Amino acid sequence: PETETEPEPDPEPDTGTAPGPGPGRQTRAPSRFDYGRFRSSLRHPVRGGRPAQDPETRARRMKIREMMKFAWDNYKQYALGKNELRPLTKNGHIGNMFGGLRGATVIDALDTLYIMELEEEFQEAKKWVEKSFDLNVNGEASLFEVNIRYIGGLLATYYLTGEEVFKSKALELGEKLLPAFNTPTGIPRGVINLGRQDTRSLFSPFSGMSWSWGWASAGSSILAEFGTLHLEFLHLSELSGNPVFAEKASTSHLGLQVLNKVEKPQGLYPNFLSPVTGNWVQHHVSIGGLGDSFYEYLIKSWLMSDKKDLEAKKMYDDALEAIEKHLVKKSAGGLTYIAEWRGGILDHKMGHLACFSGGMIALGAEHAGEERRQRHMDLAAEITNTCHESYARSDTKLGPEAFRFDAGSEAMATRLSERYYILRPEVVESYMYLWRLTHNPKYRQWGWEVVKALEEHCRVEAGFSGIRDVYTTTPTHDNMQQSFFLAETLKYLYLLFCEDDVLSLDDWVFNTEAHPLPVNHTNFKA
Repeated sequence: PETETEPEPDPEPDTGTAPGPGPGRQTRAPSRFDYGRFRSSLRHPVRGGRPAQDPETRARRMKIREMMKFAWDNYKQYALGKNELRPLTKNGHIGNMFGGLRGATVIDALDTLYIMELEEEFQEAKKWVEKSFDLNVNGEASLFEVNIRYIGGLLATYYLTGEEVFKSKALELGEKLLPAFNTPTGIPRGVINLGRQDTRSLFSPFSGMSWSWGWASAGSSILAEFGTLHLEFLHLSELSGNPVFAEKASTSHLGLQVLNKVEKPQGLYPNFLSPVTGNWVQHHVSIGGLGDSFYEYLIKSWLMSDKKDLEAKKMYDDALEAIEKHLVKKSAGGLTYIAEWRGGILDHKMGHLACFSGGMIALGAEHAGEERRQRHMDLAAEITNTCHESYARSDTKLGPEAFRFDAGSEAMATRLSERYYILRPEVVESYMYLWRLTHNPKYRQWGWEVVKALEEHCRVEAGFSGIRDVYTTTPTHDNMQQSFFLAETLKYLYLLFCEDDVLSLDDWVFNTEAHPLPVNHTNFKA
């Protein structure tokens, strides 16, 4: 597929599933995305073109590719079409996050299979999308999860291959997400019913309506959820010619109208905002779960706009300054970490999810002024080192879900409920960015330690499983091969051992599920 120039024209541009006229509905503009022009604007071949490096690096890369094939083959054998594989019981798991959608692992794995040149496996996944991926489902889905996994995975695979099926599925699914934005502030609620919005049937009078998660404080929207839509939605507009997606989700819409109006405690963004009033619901700030990808998408919006979205850059710079001032701490043992903030009181813990921030800060530092650049690169390296310590200090050499810095224990989980590892990617994600931006060999060494630990403690007879306690070398498995293990953990590990021109950071920005979306070097309308 590297030689493709002109994609087939859309056989049927309208799939007939668009919701009827309603708020914000527009008919699709006739412009057609020019895939050939897009491909020729890339500065590097998608899978790189540089000669292979030393044999050890290549062997390590091939080992990670073998792990991906093993994870995929077992999913295909025991759980194809379900959302995830349960490797111990050798069956599939559906769960309730995706509102009746299926095949989360297929969609999450597509671009990784493609990048690793697992051609046969890629074709199996593509065939499932063509033949079995059904979007006519009913059920409540997380807007955030459907966007980052399904929309992100389909968009990335379209951009990598030019295969129309991925584009049309992304656009059709994208339209089903729009009703979530019908709130007084335009800030979407967290849950959307994916039922057909044009048929208020007897059985599903609520299709297309959206609720906020029951557990989110008092019907509020979550910062990381409403703040993690615009990368994907900009591309939905780019590919469909329909501006409604970009308008609903763009940073400027969120930033100007709502977030800039509301008072930010010490310049920090709390995790819960009311989609009705546009006010904060409570003052809990974290760079880990609930807050994490909001910050990530600010700097990435700027990068994806080819550094034109100055407002996103300013929001990122200001937010990072507030984080540095109020949340970045150094432990007695000299480890730098980012604390959480609850109504003015610091909680000295860091979640595994917050470990993505080393990579994010390094990515942002690349483009800061000289003094800030060095300070931020140092901060990124220190945070990544702390996250490495959370792995190194465990018996399995895998890190816990959260770790604390208090009485005598540092970078360790103190509570039983925080000792698990569910194949999460954030630590190796930071290793990958820091390797690309510094080429310090320790990051590859640390990544290889993770590969060995995954093989030893998470690989089971029929796939990979999370473990319940990283502090024992005979861990109990949780019987779940998360889809993000194939989308993110294995992709970032693989890229860590690739040359820099494979999915080059000049051309691609990774969404928060590690799906590569292109930097907008130019306009690709035909």
